[in-house]
Amino acid sequence: MSSIYFYKLTCDDGGAPCVRHGLLSLAICKPFIRMGAKPGDLIFGFAANSLCRDNRLIYIAKVTDKKTGGEYYELPAFQNRDDCIYERVNGRFRWRSGGKYHGQDHLSHDLGEEGSYERADVLLSNDFRYLGDRGTADYKQQFPAVKRAIEDLGRGYRRHHDEDLRGELEKLAGEAWQRIEETGRPTQAPSRGACHRSRSCGVIGSDPSAIRSP
Repeated sequence: MSSIYFYKLTCDDGGAPCVRHGLLSLAICKPFIRMGAKPGDLIFGFAANSLCRDNRLIYIAKVTDKKTGGEYYELPAFQNRDDCIYERVNGRFRWRSGGKYHGQDHLSHDLGEEGSYERADVLLSNDFRYLGDRGTADYKQQFPAVKRAIEDLGRGYRRHHDEDLRGELEKLAGEAWQRIEETGRPTQAPSRGACHRSRSCGVIGSDPSAIRSP
């Protein structure tokens, strides 16, 4: 059975996720989702209170490909994407000068420690719905289990769901694929000063159904 992940975005400026030319990529932030998710899994991104207090839906993506070991940053096909912010030089990764997002001090969080780069996984999707600034919280009216789960979620993300919640998430995704055709724009303008890891990558509380994400 495929997994379903959901989390809250504190920043939606085109960096995580990055949507361009019909491809959605998650290359920075949420390292434990990037490491754990695999093709076929679903990822939901909702707005954190600090971004939009209504916790609107920002995107849903079905993972269709995964690049591991930092290959995303080396393959020619991805060099012009805005989230391709690292490069490997003499076997070591470094932040690309002029990158739109993050900086050298984010490298270990995004990619992992030098040598292993165990976090250097990137999720790709060509089967997604990105609402961005067109996102709404209409889902709360129809899917009460999703509403409760999102409002209760602090920092981190969730992957383990009971039957009711999983069923509602699947229905929400199905409806999104049917009624949403146009891709939205990022809620915010790109900013190198914005921290995508922020609190959404912090440690959450004692909820046993939630995954800790430093």
